[in-house]
Order: sequence, then structure tokens, then C-alpha cells
Amino acid sequence: MQEIRTDICVIGAGSGGLSVAAGAVQMGARVVLIEGAEMGGDCLNAGCVPSKALIAAAEAAEVQRASVRFGVAAVEPVVDFGAVKDHVAGVIAGIAPVDSQERFEGLGCEVIRDWARFVSPKAVEAGGRRILARRFVIATGSRAVVPPVPGIESVPYLTNETVFGLRERPGHLLILGGGPIGMEMAQAHRRLGCAVTVIEAGRALGREDPEAAAVVLEALRAEGVRIVEGKGVVRLRALEPGVEAVLADGTVIAGTHLLVAAGRRVALEGLGLEAAGVAHDARGVTVGANLRSTSNRRVFAVGDAAGGMQFTHLAGYHAGIVIRQAVLGLPAKARTDHIPRVTFTDPELAQVGPDEAAARAIWGERLTVSRSEFHHNDRAQAMRAGGGFAKVMIAKGRVVGATVVGPHAGEVLAPLALAVSARMKVSALAGVVLPYPTLAEIGKRAAGAYFSPKLFDNPALKRFVGLVQRILP
Repeated sequence: MQEIRTDICVIGAGSGGLSVAAGAVQMGARVVLIEGAEMGGDCLNAGCVPSKALIAAAEAAEVQRASVRFGVAAVEPVVDFGAVKDHVAGVIAGIAPVDSQERFEGLGCEVIRDWARFVSPKAVEAGGRRILARRFVIATGSRAVVPPVPGIESVPYLTNETVFGLRERPGHLLILGGGPIGMEMAQAHRRLGCAVTVIEAGRALGREDPEAAAVVLEALRAEGVRIVEGKGVVRLRALEPGVEAVLADGTVIAGTHLLVAAGRRVALEGLGLEAAGVAHDARGVTVGANLRSTSNRRVFAVGDAAGGMQFTHLAGYHAGIVIRQAVLGLPAKARTDHIPRVTFTDPELAQVGPDEAAARAIWGERLTVSRSEFHHNDRAQAMRAGGGFAKVMIAKGRVVGATVVGPHAGEVLAPLALAVSARMKVSALAGVVLPYPTLAEIGKRAAGAYFSPKLFDNPALKRFVGLVQRILP
């Protein structure tokens, strides 16, 4: 067996793994990159990229339906579902060269296209070769969870890995799971002409600020998405064609297709972590704040494999933390209090830092929640998109969190995410000058509202101003 000695061996060519490999090799480290599936990982091939491409196509269809509010005659769009999927494939193909084997080999990485398996604390095997490395980075991502619902083994179902390859439009799509993925796919498919029912055993968008989630759910229901909350599926049965779901209260819902969007689990199976002495559990590799394995100091984990939040941008952030240590020999630790997230429905729901309930649990009476409504934002009014709001959580005069639900909330969140990340004073956010009219003004306005009681409801200040006015020449 051929033996390769290298500085860093990266297992997994998704967002986190590619970022580590690209950064390390361009700084002068020897890098072996191992990927058993597709380069680019889940995000490029079955996650962020195809889902946002599908959402963009669905938005184009909805614009035609909703144009009457602008004085433009509305029409029912003619949707070619197969062509929509061609668009999705085209977007993936346009981005793929950035993540390709050829590019990384051009950068100087040795790329092995096979599944990796640890054979000792210092070595992995893949593609008929043994790789001995100074440092290993586990960046294997996660996969869709298929819940143990009775009957699921006998019915055809889709996950994020297969739904984007579907070329025939579903007549009635049942979605098992009311989290961000389920809601994004529900609205997109509804706008593309499918009947859609979402089944959620708990509360839909249950991890989000309840007030903000309610804005999104109201919008989806208004578009015709049926959302069933608080009723889990107890049995599934195959129909000809389609599938039937029986809920806990006896309700029976039949559909033509079933999409499972019930969460994700870390992909660690087959890695031979026991042979490497790498502690792990169902959440992922057991790591410290520095993302280094607690039981094998040669091993780091990034992204989903590190056992925390599951976001592509978090994996990229983790890559920088690992590069500082494994390549530059500098200390580094990952934070979690500043990681943003977005649910790409319409309206979007964006969050950075703790939401209101979590922030109150941390800071109690020291917390101030300052807010502004989109119906007071002139750009939103011009877009006929005045629903939603922004909340800014403030403690000790600093921005500690923000919630935005409304038009382009993910973009609006950017300056608020900077404020949280940099631990900015709320006065800095309130004092920034933004172009008018822009949606981002809502964050500035929410920050400014923090000072309103101090400025406009302050009897002592009013007396002082009265005095100044009398003495000014």
C-alpha cells in the first residue's frame, strides 16, 4: 500500500473542509483532501445552493401572481417544472468549478476520491493509500434524519438529497417536519403549483422567536400551504400512487409525494474513529472550544462534525479557527454567540445571537428590547412589503442579539450581525448614516428607539432644554 506523509489531511470536501484545504495549502502546508462523494458537499449539491435556486424560481412565479398590487395585471404563471430543475442544475454547475477536484489539485492539494477510514491515531486509509498526517480535520457534514415512523420503510420518500432531482411536479407534497428546510421547501413548491401540507409534531419553526415565526406562518398559510402543528405522524402507508399519513389524533392525509425534513445527523459512520481514539457521540466529535478532539490532539472537527449548529457559514468560520492553530501555530477558540441564521421563506426570518426569550434568561432586567416595524420603513412600503419587524436586544449598552422578520431579512441582518460580532455599543448602530430609502434602516431605527425614552420622555431634559432656549442669543 502506498504511504503518503503530509502536514494536514482533510476528510470531507464540503464548505468547511474545502476552506481548510484551500487556506492551508496556499499558506505553504502540504495537504491531502479526501472526499468519497461529490466535491462541494451537501451545501453545493443538495442543500443551500439548489434550495435557494428553487426558491428564486418560485419567487419569479409568485411575482406574476402578485403584480396587481403594483398596477400590473396579474397572470397565473405557466411553470415548466423540468425547466425549473434545469435552472437548479445550472446554478450548481456554475458554482461547481470553485469546489472542483481540478481547482484544488491546481492549488497544490493531493485529492483522493474515496471514503476515508482511520486505522490508527496517526493514519487513515483511502483509495488504496495510507495517509500519515501531523493533523487531521474531520469535515464530513451531516445527512437527513429518517425518523422511525411505522411504515416509512415501505413508502417512497424524498430527502434534500433527492428532491432536487425530481422532474415531475408533485400533485400534493407532504412534508414531514416544520423546521426551516421544511418551510422553505413548502413555500417554494406551493408557488410552483403544488398542493403542500406540512406536518409538525411540535410547533412549526419551533426554534425561532415565536412572534417572528408567526409572521412567516401566516404568510405561508395565506399562500395556501396547509400547516398541521402539534400532531405527529404515527403511521405511513403506501398508496397507488402516493402515500398516506395517519396523525396522532386519527387524521388521515394523503399525498402524491413525501418529503422528509425532520432534522439532520452528523455523518461519522465508517470513519473508524475508535481506531483513532477520537471520542464522539450522536452529536458529533467531542471537541473543545478550539475545535480540537478532547482525546486525540492530532484531530480537529469543523462544521456539522463538530457537534454544534449546522450551518455552512459556521463551517467556514470553523475553518479559520483551525487554520490559525494547525497551520500558523496560534491559539484560537470558536464563539457561538455571534453566529447568524436565516430561514429563506418570504418573508425571511433572520436571527443573530440569542432571541428575546433566551436573552431575557441571560440578562434578566438588564435587557432592553428595542424594535421597529417594517410598515414604518419607506422602502418596504414602496415594495408593498410592510409586514414584519426588527428587534434589537441590548444589554449594558451593547447589541447582544437581533431578530428580523420581513423582506430580505437576511440582508437586513448584516449590520446587526456585525454589531453583535464586534460587541458594538448601541449608540454606534444608532449613529450610522445609511442611504435612504433602504430596508437596512429598520435596524438603525430599532437601535435609535432605545434612546427615545431618554430623549423624549425625560422631564429633566425638557427643563434643561427650556433653560438653554431662554439663554441662547
